[in-house]
Amino acid sequence: MTPTYNKVHNRFKFNGLHFNFEDLKEVAYSLIKEGEVYEKATGNFLIDWLSDKDYLFVNTSGSTGIPKTIKLKKQAMVNSAIATGDFFGLRPGDSALHCLPSYYIAGKMMFVRALVLGLELDFVEPSAQPIFDYEKSYDFCAMVPLQLKHTVNYTHNIKTIIVGGSIITKLLCEKIKHSKSRFFETYGMTETLTHVAVRQLASVANPGQPYFNALPNVTFQQDERGCLIIHAPKLVKDALVTNDMVDLKSETSFKLIGRYDNVVNSGGVKLFPEQIEEKLQATIATRFILASEPDIALGEKLILILENPSDSTEAILNKINQLKALDKFEIPKKIYTIEKFPETNTGKIQRKKTVKAVIG
Repeated sequence: MTPTYNKVHNRFKFNGLHFNFEDLKEVAYSLIKEGEVYEKATGNFLIDWLSDKDYLFVNTSGSTGIPKTIKLKKQAMVNSAIATGDFFGLRPGDSALHCLPSYYIAGKMMFVRALVLGLELDFVEPSAQPIFDYEKSYDFCAMVPLQLKHTVNYTHNIKTIIVGGSIITKLLCEKIKHSKSRFFETYGMTETLTHVAVRQLASVANPGQPYFNALPNVTFQQDERGCLIIHAPKLVKDALVTNDMVDLKSETSFKLIGRYDNVVNSGGVKLFPEQIEEKLQATIATRFILASEPDIALGEKLILILENPSDSTEAILNKINQLKALDKFEIPKKIYTIEKFPETNTGKIQRKKTVKAVIG
């Protein structure tokens, strides 16, 4: 029988203690009244989850548009938790480390997974460098890349770690290659209740995969632009058309190419900033993005925007020109600098605001 949102698994634990449905209400009230800011957010979520309503409202991060509030069915969140449990082989009594803020969908879903699957959940303060028991063994954990960057040397006792929310740099990928844990890059959004596909990254446990693979009951198509269409009937009623351009391997696997709205058409040549950024990661030490600005001859020209660089723009451009991996069209025609990138509340760079800030 499929679990429902108004039940708590009898194996569920929160910070070492068993709680049933009614007990959790008291925990929620206590967190709201006496907890730290991050605990109050957790208390508010639990109150919403334990209410009689079959839905709740969640805020999007605004990384690809204006932040908004969307309505999600609780049973769809349960279905997402089950799909994650099936994909990763999670079982009742497995342990999970929770270090994400409960304000957004990723943090909420960690609680839902624990409640539905019967996980023993340890919840720690969600910071850039989470502090947890490095010697305790965990079966599952979700992190953003910044958190993994700061804790990668302490994750040896975590069996499976899913990573998402922003770009995973080549440098971080190199670091995790020496770890015994399993690492998976996630693909998804608030509307799909976090991930609908994952891609295993190279580590001691596995050589890694180039393609994202769908979770159970999820399939994919492409539209006429080459963008991904998500079919996840247990999560969202209608097909979800994205602006993510992909190389579709099958109806359950794909490789990301870049955002349709980020594509630069320079003199008739289509350039994908995300792909070029990946090539530049080892060359540029500071944070950066590629974008475009209008050009009389080319229509659009590729530009590089650097966040507070330590090297001169001339020195950086010289390094770029020496990269054999770059095609001549992939070399930026102009470099801008900015003191600080505009970011979402979850730390993602806001590309459109950045471009507007440097070129007006």
